[in-house]
Amino acid sequence: MTLRDGPRSKRGLILTAAIERFGEVGFEHTKWASIADEVGIGQTALYHYFESKGHCLLTIMRLELAESLERFTAAIEGVDDPVEALGAAVTSALEATPRDALQRRILQSHMDLLATPRQSEKEEAERQTSRALVNSIEEAWSLLIAKGIGAGVFADADPRLIARLILGLVVSVWRWYRPGGDMTLDQLNQHVRDATLRIVRA
Repeated sequence: MTLRDGPRSKRGLILTAAIERFGEVGFEHTKWASIADEVGIGQTALYHYFESKGHCLLTIMRLELAESLERFTAAIEGVDDPVEALGAAVTSALEATPRDALQRRILQSHMDLLATPRQSEKEEAERQTSRALVNSIEEAWSLLIAKGIGAGVFADADPRLIARLILGLVVSVWRWYRPGGDMTLDQLNQHVRDATLRIVRA
């Protein structure tokens, strides 16, 4: 996420600290100054990278959406069977490190921010990019569903609606899943894969 940052840039460290704080204690309960303390910079230095805590949050959301689309594309590349491709897409969406899980929890907890224009130009730019990524993700999943319908292996239905239902199921995991809980991601993956197949074959 920081390939374009210079060697002395603190942007990656700020994002990492923010993901940990926002994901563990919540965005609203995180003091912007605490991020600066954790990174080891003055609070005013934060504004060199992000003009506000909200700008940082929207950047985290945009990065996760972009990574989600990349994971989907990589997972189904070269997979011709729609059933196998759908399973691979679900698996890729549910593979995560503890940090990944926090970033995805942040995204799902604040999706409502994408519905309303922001006053800040930088925040609005992140919001608009995020909205475009949401549409691209839905379109990519819809095309996969349409391929399965065309091949006769998925029930005839509105591909966009089915894609949204499946995405709703997949992303809901990040609202309640906690590393070290009663169920591992591997176990969850099998349940969600089975559920998605029931949806497309209904």
